[in-house]
Amino acid sequence: MYVTLKELADYLDLPYIYIEQQVKKGNIKTMNDGNQLLVNQDHFAWHKEQIEKKKKQLLTDEEPLPEDWDAKDED
Repeated sequence: MYVTLKELADYLDLPYIYIEQQVKKGNIKTMNDGNQLLVNQDHFAWHKEQIEKKKKQLLTDEEPLPEDWDAKDED
């Protein structure tokens, strides 16, 4: 299924400007239908899975902050 750059950004939950930059760098292949650039959304299913796994990993790997200790100057 072909989608616009905006739809791809929404699908991947990434900023549109980032997707646009990746297209300009040549990292994302596009197709022009005469009016707009389109990309094959199916090519990004694996990438979306990896982003979601990384987000879950970051949430579970967070260490709780240590209790605030009160450092007093004992001069």
